[in-house]
Amino acid sequence: MKRFPSRHHCALGALAAALAFTPTAAFAQDVGEPDADLVEGADVEDQNVIIVTAQGRSQVLADVPVAVSAVSGETLQNSGASDIRELNQVAPSLLVSSTGNEANGSARIRGIGTVGDNPGLESSVAVFVDGVYRSRSGSALSELGPIDRVEILRGPQGTLGGRNSSAGLINIYTAPPEFDFSAYGAFTYGNYDAIRVEGGINAPLGDTVAARVDGVYFERDGFYNDITNGGTINNRDRYLVRGQLLFEPNDDLSIRLVGDYSKKDEACCAATFVQPEFAPLARISAGFDPFTRPSDGAALTSTANPIVPVLLALGQDPRALTQDTFNRDLYPTPGRSYKGETEDYGISAEINWDFGNVTLTSITGYREYANSQGSDTDYTTVDILYRAPTENALARDFETFTQELRLTGEAFDGKLDWLIGAYYANEELQVRDNLRFGTQYGNFVACRIAIAINPALVNPGASNCLGANVAALDGTLTGSPAFGAATPAILAGINNLASISDLGTVSEVYNQTSENFAFFTHNIFAITDTLDLTLGLRYTNETKDFDATFRNDNTVCPTNRNLLGGFLGVPTLAPLAGGIISLSCQGNSTLELDGVSLEDSREEEEFTGTAILSWKPTPDLLVYGSYSRGYKAGGFNLDRSALSNPLAFDPANISAAALQFDEETVDAYEIGLKYSTREFGVSIAGFRQEFSNFQLNTFNGAFYIVQTVNSCDSDLGGADRDASATTGACSSDEVAPGVIAQGVEIETYLRPARDLDITLGVTYSDTSFEDNLIGDDTGAPLDPALRLLPGDNLSNAPEIVATSSLTWTPPIGDSGLEGLVFVNARMAGDYNTGSDLLFGKEQDSFVVVNGRVGLTNIADRFAIEGWVNNLFDVGYTQVAFNTPFVAPQQTFSAFLAEPRTYGITVRGKF
Repeated sequence: MKRFPSRHHCALGALAAALAFTPTAAFAQDVGEPDADLVEGADVEDQNVIIVTAQGRSQVLADVPVAVSAVSGETLQNSGASDIRELNQVAPSLLVSSTGNEANGSARIRGIGTVGDNPGLESSVAVFVDGVYRSRSGSALSELGPIDRVEILRGPQGTLGGRNSSAGLINIYTAPPEFDFSAYGAFTYGNYDAIRVEGGINAPLGDTVAARVDGVYFERDGFYNDITNGGTINNRDRYLVRGQLLFEPNDDLSIRLVGDYSKKDEACCAATFVQPEFAPLARISAGFDPFTRPSDGAALTSTANPIVPVLLALGQDPRALTQDTFNRDLYPTPGRSYKGETEDYGISAEINWDFGNVTLTSITGYREYANSQGSDTDYTTVDILYRAPTENALARDFETFTQELRLTGEAFDGKLDWLIGAYYANEELQVRDNLRFGTQYGNFVACRIAIAINPALVNPGASNCLGANVAALDGTLTGSPAFGAATPAILAGINNLASISDLGTVSEVYNQTSENFAFFTHNIFAITDTLDLTLGLRYTNETKDFDATFRNDNTVCPTNRNLLGGFLGVPTLAPLAGGIISLSCQGNSTLELDGVSLEDSREEEEFTGTAILSWKPTPDLLVYGSYSRGYKAGGFNLDRSALSNPLAFDPANISAAALQFDEETVDAYEIGLKYSTREFGVSIAGFRQEFSNFQLNTFNGAFYIVQTVNSCDSDLGGADRDASATTGACSSDEVAPGVIAQGVEIETYLRPARDLDITLGVTYSDTSFEDNLIGDDTGAPLDPALRLLPGDNLSNAPEIVATSSLTWTPPIGDSGLEGLVFVNARMAGDYNTGSDLLFGKEQDSFVVVNGRVGLTNIADRFAIEGWVNNLFDVGYTQVAFNTPFVAPQQTFSAFLAEPRTYGITVRGKF
């Protein structure tokens, strides 16, 4: 049976795409087109003929006992999707978002995904384009060009090939070359001065070779207005070029070569202050505790918040503190820039060779990805923290080589459909950073110390925020120094702290080499004509070698540590002395790291697998149950803040071992059924997934924490919810999974008429942390910054999500002209957008509606369409986070989702 594309499959591919209008179950690991034998003679009036490669073989979708959403290129075009973020509108179990950097896109399935911006953490949801692994989800946040289909597999994966993943896979299939000449073009103009031009040509180069070239250019003004410096932020300026060759010398051999290059030159990503109308329960009051839900008090950004008058005195534009959360006027620091650049390119080759009873598939890929980004990192007018947009700006470079080999075949007269394979990946990752304290950092954080001592003494006009008010502390007025004999040292430490101006990282370079190899098998046993047993197994070996070099010019940190370190053992002085040292050395930014180099390595191996029992009592109904075990590699936290506690920093004893985190594993259980006819189909899946060593990356307002999360079988008596980093330990033999995702997914389609398609998808997912949480699997206590997590839902994990769409393509007259009416909607329930689940980061439920209306097949060549995304201009956030260094007074910022966009598109084909 042939398992690779041939020139005769073009029409079948078009047929499958036309019918695959609804999210349904599938898996895409092989980029092959549908097998002609599977659909030959099928009557589309009676059958739902959607062909996928859900189990490494071409199969009719309704026969695949795996839960996945499959979306055709036509649906993506109608919904306005140009990168994987827009898949949110058509797949209820999927959420793709981006935050402080375009390279930081995160995909979640069933509420599970890699949280945070640290590239040392691999993606929980693996992304493949034409069978080639993209090493981080953010690398797919770019123009994709013409798409044949996208398949989103839910749950842990690994036994079919490619990279293993703990939450799921997104497989993107670009439009392949064909053996008939064709060309197309499209021009779009929209609000925000959006211009998008797309075109391509496909041509046969003889009887055995076909070629295809596609290109996309997109520019658009940003959604944020930079009032301080002029211009806009979060703009678009990007292009993509992709060329392909398809070589089919005979019916047994197919070779597809793909090369692509894309570039982005954009300013990204800005954030606004969160205001009370967005987070009405986020308040401050006397004795403020950010982890206790307050019932009333002053607003987040009002002057009753003691940090706000300080910001205003230091130059914060007051309009940023009074405007609506979704007012997109920004007031960053003068001269600071969000300018960034991204290059992404690669080549791949897929070979399918039929040896009769055995088919060999080889997918070879090499890719390079480079992103650099400047930022006003504190998101205020005050110059507190920044990254200059230079070659040493925050940057990440990936060089990835992957090789996959698969053999498939049948045995025992077709009773066994077997697959064996191997996978190899080598990834070179370099991260560079130049994060520096701004020119007003010292003045600002000195005010934070002054507020902690006595808010009445705050004088932002003085460099140390005390000025003449120091007399109330040094004994001049009272005759009694406020801190006894330690007073001169404390005041000297404050003065030193206040002197920090444009200090910190000169450069940091992190290098990580990852080498991964795996062997896998996936076998389908036909027990009877209607009952199948599927067994899959994977062995994975992962090695990571790490080194880092630091350049830093912060002289104040070691000075204040030496000056005040002796008071850390004095209970009455430790909080103040510790606060001054921490702010002097925030994130281990210290001259003591200048010239220091570290290196380390880790190796891990894991067996994962799956078992599925499926039964087809009738040709239209499939029932199945499955168990699978998934795995995501451990690694290194590429952030110096994790090297040591700044209060106990010892440059002679720091070790890269402190940056390691363990692998994440999941045990997943699923039951489901699929019913499919031409007119109606429904897919239902119930699932439970138990995650151990769940990898969490969260920002606490000063630096990032990478914590693996587990739970304890014993009751910790609330010790995981207190502010202590030492209480709440658990015996290692009582460690249990820390995150549970369980729920039900329902996806349906209805075709009441040939030109009318309706879909509906609903996902209920309770994705939450267990009670009695601990850190790593040794039973170590949970970091106190995460003490709101026990028993609550994960961030960006709404319990209820629903999507729906309606497509109507009525014929107009007898000339072949057709109308187009398309509308889709996504409803998300309430959820918290902050990974630490702090109050004030909650997002209320919302609905986003997209629509498209037009005329198609004009003169059998042209189409004109008007479209709108986010029709009702709904304001919602992707992530709310602690405003850097301001957040201890509960001031939050947020990365907003896109507002309403609209425009007109003209298409032509030749």
